Amino acid sequence: MRVVLLLVGWLLAGAAQAQPEPIKFGQVDAQDLTAAPFAADSVAAVVLCDFGRSRLKGKSSGLQVVFERVTRIKILTKAGFDEATVEIPLYHRGDNQERITNLRGFTYNLVNGTVEKTKLEASGAFFEKRTANVNVQKFTLPNVRAGAVIEFAYTLSSDFLFNFQDWTFQRDIPVRWSEYRVSIPSFYRYKIIYQSSRDFTVNKAHIGSTNLLLDHKVSGGGMLDGQVTGSITISAPTEEHQWALKDVPALVPEPYMTTTQDYVARLDFELAGEQWPDEPYHDLTGNWAQIDERLLADEHFGGRFGRASLLKEQLRDVATRFPIITERAAAVREAVLAAVRYDGTDRYSAPDPLRKAFDAHRGTSADVNLLLIAALRDAGVPAHPLLLSTRDHGHVSQEFPLLERFNYVVALVPLAGGKDLLVDATEPLLPCGVLPERCLNQAGRLIMKNPAEGRWVDLSPTQRHVRYQQIALTMDAQGGMTGKVHEERGGYAGTDARQELASLGEKKYLANLTQQHEGWTVPAIKLGQVEALDKPLLLDYELAQPAATGSGAPFTTLYLSPLSDFGARQNPFRRPNRTFAVDFGVAQEEIVMLTLTLPAGYELAEVPKPALITLPNDRGRFVYSVSATAPGVVQLTSRLSLRDTVYPPDAYASLRELYRLLMARQSEKLIIRKKAG
Repeated sequence: MRVVLLLVGWLLAGAAQAQPEPIKFGQVDAQDLTAAPFAADSVAAVVLCDFGRSRLKGKSSGLQVVFERVTRIKILTKAGFDEATVEIPLYHRGDNQERITNLRGFTYNLVNGTVEKTKLEASGAFFEKRTANVNVQKFTLPNVRAGAVIEFAYTLSSDFLFNFQDWTFQRDIPVRWSEYRVSIPSFYRYKIIYQSSRDFTVNKAHIGSTNLLLDHKVSGGGMLDGQVTGSITISAPTEEHQWALKDVPALVPEPYMTTTQDYVARLDFELAGEQWPDEPYHDLTGNWAQIDERLLADEHFGGRFGRASLLKEQLRDVATRFPIITERAAAVREAVLAAVRYDGTDRYSAPDPLRKAFDAHRGTSADVNLLLIAALRDAGVPAHPLLLSTRDHGHVSQEFPLLERFNYVVALVPLAGGKDLLVDATEPLLPCGVLPERCLNQAGRLIMKNPAEGRWVDLSPTQRHVRYQQIALTMDAQGGMTGKVHEERGGYAGTDARQELASLGEKKYLANLTQQHEGWTVPAIKLGQVEALDKPLLLDYELAQPAATGSGAPFTTLYLSPLSDFGARQNPFRRPNRTFAVDFGVAQEEIVMLTLTLPAGYELAEVPKPALITLPNDRGRFVYSVSATAPGVVQLTSRLSLRDTVYPPDAYASLRELYRLLMARQSEKLIIRKKAG
């Protein structure tokens, strides 16, 4: 849940009060070095305190953000040693870069009742280039052992006022206390967005003041008009905020979720506007019309597809050969796939000319798909850029026009009847018009020259994740079985299988499949429709299982769970509760139809009751049935249908129970017995 706390303004009043800091660097509580306070913690590490403070500071060349942080962590087990390695992202643009100063750290160990203190040396810190605009300061605290306490502190200075430091209260380990304080002069206003369902332990605000050292410029029409002649100090009121959360549980990755950053308790800051004395208010948030105009004029975005395509010659007669728009779009996509391979890097803009990726036959998602848009337009296909955020990058807010929340671009081709064809050229094993699973993140933003045509586009796929198995087994009087399996993997299940097949090769891929049937032999196996991307991938194989009775004598009674080798392996939802959505990205369909032919003279002792479990509002269901369709023939059917791509937290209990019942029924024992007489 995301809540806009406020737009910084003068909404609160009160005398400024100096609040004591929750942590002092270098002053470790001796009790924290013992095991007693952490006896009940079955985790790798615990954040004892994480304290940050941000303010705007005046300097001769303008203003800068100053962020100070002190963090203390208790290491409980060897698995928590990773907490001793810290990464601090630093934004840079041109020659201007955020800077780290006053970096310091210690590791405390209790050795024979004495505190052993080890200092972070300069050699323990190093600098790493991460992306075109982000570098990383990394350091590792020394001498870390189970039971140690580590702490570090630093100051980050930034001239990028739009990059006011956000704050995350929650991590993948428990947090005892997390606190953030900010001081913002009245000249600047920020939107503050709180993401969490938890109420603050501390939420205070008051008006304070600060002195800002600023350049003094001469005005009035003389020769020095607009030039800096010195510095002046301005006293400005400030808005002071203090937020804290206590005893925040760890947020660990769970099945079917986007990035954990979508769900952790956090504060995000967006520069909204500025107003200096005797000047009108300047709105800096922008809107989508302004963003569209800026993006289309940007050489790294609109400039990349606003000129003739590098594939113009290859596509010269494509309109004649493919008069139908959808078929022509598919042909253009194939040409792009052949020209440039996706390198795994996701971006929505291309800092380098597309010629560089074209000549290297390799590029980012932006290189590939901006080239695609240009090629589609050259082929007479109306194509427009659609911005989105991949699932591992996080959700986008449709309420706030925040361009930095996006990291991907695809082509949108409008079709008759108000339909859209979304085209991506990064995955050759997907048919045209189907987005990669990493892109299935709820909504994307269409960028248009006419602002009135810009809109949000639903990214819910029309294809599903479908797995269908038809199994025919024949049992002998000793309990041995032979049979055939026909399997179809359609939609995204087919894509996943084809990608695994391409990665492993056919021999290893088939070997892995046969290993899933423990206790069976697979004498024959083959694939079908591998190259037909718009059709299910087919798998047909024979299998055999030795006699259940080791003596070779006919059995009298046999307990058998025939679906256990073909159904779900485990319930993906093992935690008792969940505070965030279950995001499959794509609707799910799992069907198993098994026919078991019994040996002559045997029967099914009892037919299990059928089951129909339906989620609230019919958002999904599980159907299970067992029937004796003919003398000596048993038919089992298991079908799971999950129609929604996203299930909210309040549906988790029902979804978990659905899977529990599915697992119970698929492992249910059938009683096969010899007929009397």
